[in-house]
Amino acid sequence: MTSIAARTHDNPHHPRRWAILAILGLAQLMVVLDATIVNIALPSAQADLGFSDDLRQWIITAYALAFGSLLLFGGRLSDLLGRKWVFTGGLIGFAAASALGGLAQDFTVLVTARTLQGVFGALLAPAALSLLTTTFTDPGERGKAFGIYGAIAGGGGALGLLLGGVLTEYLSWRWCLWVNLILAIPAAIGAVVLLVHSRRGDAHLDLPGTITSVLGLLALVYGFANAQTGGWTAGLTIGLLVAAAVLLVIFVLIERAVAHPLLPMRVVLDRNRGGSYLGLTLASMALFGVFLFLTYYLQTTLGYSPIATGVAFLPMIGAIMLTATTSTAILLPRIGARIPTAAGLFLGAVGMVLFTQIGVDTAYATHVLPGLLVTGLGLGLVFAIAFEVGTMGVGPRDAGVASAMVNTTQQVGGSIGTALLSTVFATGVASFLTGAADPDTPAAHAQAAVHGYQVAFWWSAAIFLVAAVACALLLTRALPEHDDGVVHGAG
Repeated sequence: MTSIAARTHDNPHHPRRWAILAILGLAQLMVVLDATIVNIALPSAQADLGFSDDLRQWIITAYALAFGSLLLFGGRLSDLLGRKWVFTGGLIGFAAASALGGLAQDFTVLVTARTLQGVFGALLAPAALSLLTTTFTDPGERGKAFGIYGAIAGGGGALGLLLGGVLTEYLSWRWCLWVNLILAIPAAIGAVVLLVHSRRGDAHLDLPGTITSVLGLLALVYGFANAQTGGWTAGLTIGLLVAAAVLLVIFVLIERAVAHPLLPMRVVLDRNRGGSYLGLTLASMALFGVFLFLTYYLQTTLGYSPIATGVAFLPMIGAIMLTATTSTAILLPRIGARIPTAAGLFLGAVGMVLFTQIGVDTAYATHVLPGLLVTGLGLGLVFAIAFEVGTMGVGPRDAGVASAMVNTTQQVGGSIGTALLSTVFATGVASFLTGAADPDTPAAHAQAAVHGYQVAFWWSAAIFLVAAVACALLLTRALPEHDDGVVHGAG
């Protein structure tokens, strides 16, 4: 059996591993920032370019469709062509698409740029995580590296709210796209200099599996996006979700039959990896309630500016960093993934329950800050551990596609959460106004909005709680065993 020490010294990236982590962190920060920073810029972009409200959603949806549907393909491409050049190409392409979007003078150019961002993001995100997986092979160092990476993944979205507010207010909405150049250019230069090119000599592309996975994920993400705007009972929504289910069943059958599958079933059928993917999916669904509805509450109900809203989320970022940077280095090697992951998800549920106590005129310090701190502590545990365990135990030939599964579960979970919780919120608002004595007054509408937020937070708490129970049942103390028989982490 190959020893951990031997594998560490055989790793060509080992002497430059921390510099490589800095590059990967910049890339991950760019991807997660983009998820929220564009939302802040969208009203200003719409006013500047003059496109209608019904087109506005496509600035978000175009990115989500391209990114979500191509992640598995992007992950496998990094395994086949080499992670260095897929990662570098993704960085350069994402930066170029961001530059194009910042220069846009009409809706067509902006939505095209957002689509291209999604395409190159689907190459970049799994390549970055698989590079992290193959670069850090020592269990102790791996835990620290994944803790840092998980902190960026968990806190980057909240940081995007602050940065988006600053850039939009003091510069222009265009800088919310151009800021990616500041991150991508040094990361691309570092990637060319530091990374070592390697690729599989027996590379094969599973074309039937690739086509069905792309079409299935495209239908799934578009189906949930349409549910948010057109309703769950709309014919297009139902048709897309049914098509997605059929295509994904066909995809699984193909993967079980072909010699070189796009997604080997061994990657997802391991209890710990599968549990991590499920936990990430459900946590991403529930996390939507924190960022979207709490942002609305702070701005529309309490009257916070975009910058003040971003500052309000900073304590949560600090809490995420605290648990993310310690969980994988300290807890995971000693007690495995089950207890800290379930505890993190339970803390997420507690945080959501705390948010249900908000009112029209409640104070930030007493009704928002406690929930942010508790939720942040939980998310730091969940994201850091799920990122590591979700990519743990796979050989280098499958590192890209395992990493893509981590990103895919986040994207699909976010899409489901967006559609589901938006519907829950709208139903809660309508229900309150129906029972109000004078539903047309501003006070009634303010109360109705808060009631809608409260209902959405209760649903988010339930999702977190279901995730905690599921992960407690699925995850084990023993961590996934490597393809060559080496066990990474505690047994």
